[in-house]
Amino acid sequence: MMKIGILHGMETTFPAAFVERVNAKNIPGIMAEAVSIDKVLNGVPTDYAVIIDRISQDVPFYRAYLKNAALSGTAVINNPFWWSADEKFFNYALAAHVGVPVPNTALLPSKLMPPDTSAASFRNLKYPIDWEGIINYIGLPAYMKPHDGGGWKSVYKVTDLQDLFDKYSETEHLVMTLQSEVHFDDYFRCYCLGGERVHIMPYEPRNPHHLRYQSDRPKASDEMLAMVHDYCLRLNHALGYDFNTVEFAVQDGIPYAIDFCNPAPDADLHSVGVENFEWIVENAAMMAIERAQNLKAGEMNLTWGTFVGNAIQGKSTNAGNAGWAKVASAPAVKAAPAAAKAAPNKAVEMVMSPDDLTKIEGIGPKIAEIINQSGITTFAALAKTTAAHLKDLLTAAGSRYKMHDPATWPKQAALAAKGDWSTLQKLQDELKGGK
Repeated sequence: MMKIGILHGMETTFPAAFVERVNAKNIPGIMAEAVSIDKVLNGVPTDYAVIIDRISQDVPFYRAYLKNAALSGTAVINNPFWWSADEKFFNYALAAHVGVPVPNTALLPSKLMPPDTSAASFRNLKYPIDWEGIINYIGLPAYMKPHDGGGWKSVYKVTDLQDLFDKYSETEHLVMTLQSEVHFDDYFRCYCLGGERVHIMPYEPRNPHHLRYQSDRPKASDEMLAMVHDYCLRLNHALGYDFNTVEFAVQDGIPYAIDFCNPAPDADLHSVGVENFEWIVENAAMMAIERAQNLKAGEMNLTWGTFVGNAIQGKSTNAGNAGWAKVASAPAVKAAPAAAKAAPNKAVEMVMSPDDLTKIEGIGPKIAEIINQSGITTFAALAKTTAAHLKDLLTAAGSRYKMHDPATWPKQAALAAKGDWSTLQKLQDELKGGK
């Protein structure tokens, strides 16, 4: 039995619905539950194949537990090592390198010196700092917020230099960012799960918290939605987050990424609304199931973004990201039903469209249906699936299917996912010639 666990704090609606949804799918060998911890011993594996982390940002004990679990092969979502290293100011810098527009942003040292430091600790920092240069770069009014914070905590709008200094004095030990104001005429909050499932939700950050997902703005154009979809994937591929939200403020037709380091984003039924909640629960459940099915024994089953991968390989920061635009903009926006068109505040679902798996040599319509029913609907997902798991699916489907050999299906699917049809055809010719 492979267990999927969810680690959470005070939130109730999403964790309970997630567990129920995974278990309702009745997938042999997979079950979900709330994580239960009675002891944590160094190097000792947990009982969980996958853990969805919703609370370790607030509980250091849990973060250490998750790192220990990851060392023993648990697929932790999101990667606790990367989450420990990441922060919002770095996100803004990385976004610029992968071609995603962001407002001009500057980093400000904490107003008060951290505990156990003195003036000598800051001998490399000029005093006063170049406030004139910063203001010329950012402009006023602007927004000041913690460089690694979240949940709209300690966020200030500053209107002039004196207002900036007055509010800066309130920040005490927080390291802050100062960011250009975007005078937006549209705004989106996007869920991105598993690096491929994107859900674009109209959002109004100026509303009270429980009303922010209600917007009376007209439906955005398909071109704008495709651009937001593209940028969302670029950021999450670079950062390596499996469970994240990205916020975009649109000014003069340009979606600026405002906030995109939310590895435990709001998923409460009462704030996101019924339709958004349903999308989050269903797609989170499917993502977790896929991660369990593709778990590699004895390995670190974590997601690392292209930023880390490129650095290890000695490539530039944006290497491998230029192609995301082509991949991301390919799926068409699903046509909204009449009821949705009449209500412009509806979210727009954009997910990778299902692929025709029968293009893989050895997969016919019935086998494609069997694979689809397990949640594997794209070439990319099939490419990540082990031959052993595919064999298990065929065996479970009955004796007439277990004779098929899926050994080459992931390799074929990887070529199809890249659009390398000529190489795929050569491989398939070789397979047919060997029969």
